[in-house]
Amino acid sequence: MSPVETQMRREVREIPVALQRLLDHGGEEIRSAASAIRARDPAFMISVARGSSDHVATYLKYAAELLTDTPIASVGPSIASIYKRQLRLTGGVCLSVSQSGKSPDIVDMTQMARDGGALTVAMTNHPDSPLAGAADHTLALHAGPELSVAATKTFVNSAVAGIWLLAEWAEDAALCAAIHDLPNRLEAAIGVDWSAAQDALSERNSIYCLGRGPAYAISNEAALKFKETCQIHAESYSSAEVLHGPVSIVDRGFPVIAFAAADEAESVLADVADEIAQKGATVFGTTSKLRYATALPTERTGHPLTDPIALIASFYAMVEQVATSRGIDPDAPRHLKKVTETR
Repeated sequence: MSPVETQMRREVREIPVALQRLLDHGGEEIRSAASAIRARDPAFMISVARGSSDHVATYLKYAAELLTDTPIASVGPSIASIYKRQLRLTGGVCLSVSQSGKSPDIVDMTQMARDGGALTVAMTNHPDSPLAGAADHTLALHAGPELSVAATKTFVNSAVAGIWLLAEWAEDAALCAAIHDLPNRLEAAIGVDWSAAQDALSERNSIYCLGRGPAYAISNEAALKFKETCQIHAESYSSAEVLHGPVSIVDRGFPVIAFAAADEAESVLADVADEIAQKGATVFGTTSKLRYATALPTERTGHPLTDPIALIASFYAMVEQVATSRGIDPDAPRHLKKVTETR
């Protein structure tokens, strides 16, 4: 642990409690929105988000397509806020994700989607925000105040609210059970020892993060957190893409973290991680299927669609320690502020 506990560290430790609060108080709103989606039986969905919230949307894209066979496309908010276009969205569903619910472009896009015939569902930590006012259904995140600039517990509660919505829509009892067991699983996930990966970053300023399927969203979020809290240049790639060019800059000792859930993509991702390790990189992965890369201790959740949430909890605990070991305050990254309002 850091000599002086940061706000980010405290908020990471609060994740299980914040999640339990969502599970205790968010069910009625989530079931209502799920019922409305089920009644609509959408042929397609769109997502509207930026930053960490957009990584939540990527996670939900894969989850919705795997669970409900319904495609989700990410739509650029500028289509509404800057270009003033009206998309034809009759019969679709729009999922908007924003911790603050204040960014004008997210609000404008959500209102445009509603005007265009979509059923709109907003996920926000501020149910009295402008975004909530623009949506048909609002899912309050119940994460409590988040003071560190780096989103942690709001990311987790957004992801859980979204996967819970999909589970209720699909009436998937096994997934619902795994979701309700997550506070216990995340408590364990936060405590796993990823110090080996932390040590590999001590003198490096670049890293690759890899994922596939729902875990690709976690790779995206990890790369963002390395940049904003540690000032480490990090890039996220699907394991299907990294060998198509990016691997060329990998040299001996180049750090790589591969995020794998216990799903059909786990073995494929492990094979890519091993191939990069054989090229001289220092590669870590959240899977026991590795031969040459180093396996990180991993808390599984009993369902492949909730495994990525445990992975990000473990990562948050580690990346805070990476930041403080480099003399950086992760609560106040340079050039950043907690709420970014873009047009």
